[in-house]
Amino acid sequence: MDSGPSPISTGLSCKCPACGKGRLFDGYLTVVEKCEACGEPLRARSSGDGPAVFVIFALGAILSVLAWIVEAAFSPPMWVHAALWPVAVIVGTVLLLRPFKGVVVALEYRHGTPDQ
Repeated sequence: MDSGPSPISTGLSCKCPACGKGRLFDGYLTVVEKCEACGEPLRARSSGDGPAVFVIFALGAILSVLAWIVEAAFSPPMWVHAALWPVAVIVGTVLLLRPFKGVVVALEYRHGTPDQ
């Protein structure tokens, strides 16, 4: 069993999956070339479209239920829904995409890829 840092905790905190100390991202979603703390090369780690798909599924489920609850409890006019839910999708995406990508990169680091 590998005794390194947890991929979930390092991913959610956007830290290096090797040491758990250095930052994982340079900017919003660009993975750093190498860890500033341990020197581990990280740029080659690819998350592909996985984080975006996870965010789509999570936000779709959560916001669909919330929209039904708001409609059932308050019956607001349609313009309220049209104003509220696109903003919720954008804010949710911005808040969730980076940590989800961090987790996917950390899991890929821990478990490798088939070609490694």
